[in-house]
Order: sequence, then C-alpha cells, then structure tokens
Amino acid sequence: MNTLRAKEISQSPDMKHVTYLDQQIYIQHVDEQNATARIFPLHEPGNEFDVNVDQLIEHH
Repeated sequence: MNTLRAKEISQSPDMKHVTYLDQQIYIQHVDEQNATARIFPLHEPGNEFDVNVDQLIEHH
C-alpha cells in the first residue's frame, strides 16, 4: 500500500479490510514523512505499533 491510500483509509468513516502479516488491522494514524502507519490488530486494540505502509495490504 502507498502512503496516500493508507492516509485515505485512516480518515475514512468506513471500515476497510486491511491486513498486516495476515492479521486484520485498523490504521490509527499515518506519518507521511516517514511512510509509516500507527496500527493495531482488530482483536487487540490496546496493542498499537508503527509499521511501514508498504507492509499493509488492502483486500477488496
């Protein structure tokens, strides 16, 4: 995924199917300068961490 799309998803009111290492995640925030996203697994909302946006996969 690219930074622009990750930011669009993070600002969207609709839930999108996005995964990181085969786990469905929620994008909390996108840092465009560093191309990273603050995410958490849907089943573990207290476990926030940063990843490179190119490691995120959007499923349609």
